[in-house]
Amino acid sequence: MEISLYLVTGTFAGLLAGLLGVGGGLFIVPVLLFTLPLVGVNDTHLMTICVATSLCTIVVTSISSVIAHQKHQAILWPVFWQFLPGIVLGALLGSYVAVGVSEHLLTNLFAVSVILIAVKMFFKLQLSSEVTLPVTPVVIAIGSFIGCLSAMIGIGGGSLTVPILSYWKTPMAKAVATSSACGLPIAVAGTLGFIIMGQQQADLPAFSSGYVYWPAVGGIIITSVIFAPIGAKLAHKISAPLLSKIFATFLLLVGTKVLLN
Repeated sequence: MEISLYLVTGTFAGLLAGLLGVGGGLFIVPVLLFTLPLVGVNDTHLMTICVATSLCTIVVTSISSVIAHQKHQAILWPVFWQFLPGIVLGALLGSYVAVGVSEHLLTNLFAVSVILIAVKMFFKLQLSSEVTLPVTPVVIAIGSFIGCLSAMIGIGGGSLTVPILSYWKTPMAKAVATSSACGLPIAVAGTLGFIIMGQQQADLPAFSSGYVYWPAVGGIIITSVIFAPIGAKLAHKISAPLLSKIFATFLLLVGTKVLLN
């Protein structure tokens, strides 16, 4: 039962990662939040384990997604390099802050963020074909915010990066592809932060490195690496407004349930 849930989770996370440029964490974290207690993970560090484990799966999913998008030459590498310093520093800071705050506060932060992201997805901006970026220090500052919040709630940052790139008049396919690339350093830095910060915790589940729970990581990435390229291929062939609204509905329901609980 446990491995089946992880495999299904990885399937949807991979498709969403490739198609929408999100790392899949918005789907993975809620699933882990409700399934890990079923396999004996206690509530003491539950949200932190969900966030850290989600980020670890995003490392692998992002690599698969980036390779697929690069085949279409859709990644704006100059934009990626502008974002890189900020998102790495932000992700490291986010993992540090997430471990320091209470599980209750972290869970509420995730729920509120998910609800806001869902509302944003219902009101997508119209895009044009021209890229207009601000100066590098501004991009680094924005990247730091994206990296920090993403690491704190266990996402690859695509739900934040894509609309920002869209606001800067980046075509959707290129915004999704570039967001996928930005998700990789966020996930790597955040995962390392959670592994390091969890070394002193004695009450974490077996088969964990810090706050990263490897059985869930292994089960999820088996299918996510297969379906991320499929999602990336679809992103270059279809528009995804309907899927975005369906996913936004899912996020709204999840965020509300987590917040009420």
